[in-house]
Amino acid sequence: MSNPKLRYAMVGGGRGAFIGAVHRRAAGFHGAMELVAGALSSDPDKARLSGQDLGLAQGRNHPDWQALLHDELNRPPEQRIQFVSIVTPNHVHFPVAQAFTDAGFNVVCDKPLTHTVEQAQELVQLSRTRETIFGVTYNYTGYPMVRQARAMVRAGILGELRKVVVEYHQGWLATQVEANGANPQAAWRTDPARSGMAGAIGDIGSHAENLVATVTGLELEAICADLTTFVPGRRLDDDGSLLLRFRSGARGVMLASQVAVGAENDLRLRVFGSLGSLTWRQEDPNRLLYDPSDGPRRVLTRGAPGLCAAAMKATFLPAGHPEAFMEAFANLYLGIAEAIQAQADRRPLEPLEGDFPTLEAGARGVRFIEKTVQSARSQTKWTPWAE
Repeated sequence: MSNPKLRYAMVGGGRGAFIGAVHRRAAGFHGAMELVAGALSSDPDKARLSGQDLGLAQGRNHPDWQALLHDELNRPPEQRIQFVSIVTPNHVHFPVAQAFTDAGFNVVCDKPLTHTVEQAQELVQLSRTRETIFGVTYNYTGYPMVRQARAMVRAGILGELRKVVVEYHQGWLATQVEANGANPQAAWRTDPARSGMAGAIGDIGSHAENLVATVTGLELEAICADLTTFVPGRRLDDDGSLLLRFRSGARGVMLASQVAVGAENDLRLRVFGSLGSLTWRQEDPNRLLYDPSDGPRRVLTRGAPGLCAAAMKATFLPAGHPEAFMEAFANLYLGIAEAIQAQADRRPLEPLEGDFPTLEAGARGVRFIEKTVQSARSQTKWTPWAE
């Protein structure tokens, strides 16, 4: 981008935090953004030390997010941040996003967006009123071959969609690694007060829902869910199996587990239509399998000739040079940067600009989590999406 770097602040993501470092690398990948301020931990001392680690100026290295917001509002507009990135545990998302959005700042927030549907809808309305850009980092939608799959489905290449199967298996929570706080990531993700109403479904099932919605465009009609907590003493689900009904008449299956021993980050999507099918795996992200009904299997590879424009734009290295998780995250930040810059320039987005999961997608994800939990607790077979 030819414009000066967008200035941003980060809330959370300090020393010892995995996802904060990922966000910072992704934001810096294209050279379009610069971290200039932060409140990097709920512990004031740790927040200050984390900011020093990253070279933040003393006056913009804050002990908490309230001080960060107050300082930014007191700066001249030309010095203020242009967005804030929220990379805290889930329970902090809403108050920070609400405050910064209400103050007119653009927001990037990790998923799941909030703890409740009501909170999510409040953010949607507030962002519309304040006319802010708000992105939610469902990072798997940034992979080039996911964008290729989306283009093929939307172009009707698969014909009428009949069935979708999405699986997300991990094994890192197969034992009670959260016990005694020895694993901070596990501790907050399995704590209802910090993580929210769901465990595996909230953490990784929400990614699976967003992947299906992004690629297929299908809208849910009803859910039949079975959530299980296998590890004794754990307070949230660590495994989920769902049947999905879509408004179009298509059917779906979702499996999400964090106790699948041997699985690392095994996210896969299969989309079956009347004319063919597509298969994509996150652990083999540079390939998309296309099986037409009237011919042999075709293996589409990232960076190869003939891919859609969105997939090619999301590709940075020549074919055969693997790209993966970090680049996908960076693609979301690039889309957000383009949207912010277009708004600042008072111009519409170009056709390939602004490709990122929106606030509305984040709100839908919260509704999905809530409906899944409701279904799992119900004695009825199907839980309607609309009620």
